[in-house]
Amino acid sequence: MADTTKKATTVSRRDVLKGAAAVTGTALLGAPAIISAQPVTLRYLGTAVNQSKEIAQKVKADLGIVIEYVPVTTDDVSKRIITQPASFDVADAEYFQLRKLIPSGNLIGMDATRIKYADKITPIFTRGEVAGKKIGDQGTAPKKVFYLEGKSSTKFSATPTQWITLIPTVYNADTLGIRPDLIKRPISSWSELLNAEFKGKSSILNIPSIGIMDAAMVVESMGVHKYQDKGNMTRAEIDLTTKALIEAKKAGQFRAFWKDFNESVNLMASGEVVIQSMWSPAVTKVRSMGVPCIYQPLKEGYRAWAAGFGLPKTLSGKKLDAAYDFINWFLSGWAGAFLNRQGYYSAVLDTAKAQMEPYEWAYWMEGKAAERDIKAPDGTLLEKAGTVRDGGSFEARMGAVACWNAVMDQNDYMVRKWNEFIAA
Repeated sequence: MADTTKKATTVSRRDVLKGAAAVTGTALLGAPAIISAQPVTLRYLGTAVNQSKEIAQKVKADLGIVIEYVPVTTDDVSKRIITQPASFDVADAEYFQLRKLIPSGNLIGMDATRIKYADKITPIFTRGEVAGKKIGDQGTAPKKVFYLEGKSSTKFSATPTQWITLIPTVYNADTLGIRPDLIKRPISSWSELLNAEFKGKSSILNIPSIGIMDAAMVVESMGVHKYQDKGNMTRAEIDLTTKALIEAKKAGQFRAFWKDFNESVNLMASGEVVIQSMWSPAVTKVRSMGVPCIYQPLKEGYRAWAAGFGLPKTLSGKKLDAAYDFINWFLSGWAGAFLNRQGYYSAVLDTAKAQMEPYEWAYWMEGKAAERDIKAPDGTLLEKAGTVRDGGSFEARMGAVACWNAVMDQNDYMVRKWNEFIAA
C-alpha cells in the first residue's frame, strides 16, 4: 500500500500478511496436471496477500491453469506495469495505483460481458454504496476509477461502461489497534492517538501515503481542520498535518514508527505501545499470542483500501482466455471464502457465502458471536466460540468508511514533509 511514485523501498500490507506463503523469487505452485496435458501458465504479478499455494492448487485442480507467482513489493507492481507489460499475464494491483497506471496505456479495460459475476460485484466498487447507503469517497474510492471510457482508453469513466479497470480481489477498512487491558477505558475517536495520556506509548505507521491519512483522521477528529479531501491535500494542508505530527513527536508522544507488520505486532504484544495505526491481521496475531488487542471502531470512521486483477495490453489468444477463466473462477466462491476466513472481504458476497459454513458467515460477515471456534484456512485457531468480530458486520464496517488510500497530486511534496516529521 506504499506510495507508488517513490524509489525508496517501503513495506506494504501485501508484502507481509502472508509471510509463510510468500515465495522467494518466481515460484511455480500447483497440483499435478489433471485436466490438460498442456495447461496454460499465467504469470501472476502482485504482492503476497492472494499468492497462496492453496489458491494455485485449487485453480489447477478445477481449471488446469498453472499459476506462476511473481511476488514483488507494491512499488514494483507499479513499475512492472508501466515499464514491462509483457512480463506478466495477470496483475494484482491496488485501486489507488490506477491514476498512475492507466495513463501508461499498459492495462486494458476488461470486458464486463466476459466476467460472469460482473453484475454481482458489491456496489462498494460500482456505486460507492453499502446496503443502499453512500459511503465516504475521499481519496481514491474504487467507484472513481472502476470504469474506462473504452477498452484501450487511458481515461476513467464517471458512469458505468463495458470496460472495467480492475476486478476486485480483496478490500477492507482500517482503524486503530488498542490494548484494552492497559488503557482501561473506552476509546472512540482517532484523536486519542495524540492524547497526552498515551505519551510515549503511541505509534503511527511510517508509510507516507497511508500514515498521512491516518494523521489527517486524527487532526480532523481534534477539530483542528476540516479537509476537503484527506486523500488529496493541498500543500497548506500537508504543512498543517505534518506540523501537528512534529509537535507531538517533539513532546514525546510516539514510541516508534513502524513499516513492518511484525514490528506493529511486537510493539503491541510487548505493551511498549497501547494505541497505534494497525492492520487487522496484526491485531489477530497479537490475540493469537494470548494478549488482549482490539481493532477499535471509531466514530469518525475507517480508512479503506482495495485491490483487484488487471490485464496487460500484451495479452492475447489462449492466455487472454485463460486469464478471464481464472478471474471468473476467483469470483465463483472458493477463493472468496478462503480470503473471508482471513478477515478480508470478497468481491462477490453470494458466491463466497455458499462456500462457507453458516456459523463462519455469521461471524465474519454478520457481526454475530461465533457459535463455534473460528479457524483460519490452515486450521489454526483464530477466535474462540463466543467472540464477536471487531467492527461488527460487513455493513457496519464498510458502511463507516470515511476515506480511501490514495496518491496525492502533491505526493512528492507530501513525502518530503513526511520525512521531515520522521527526522524531526
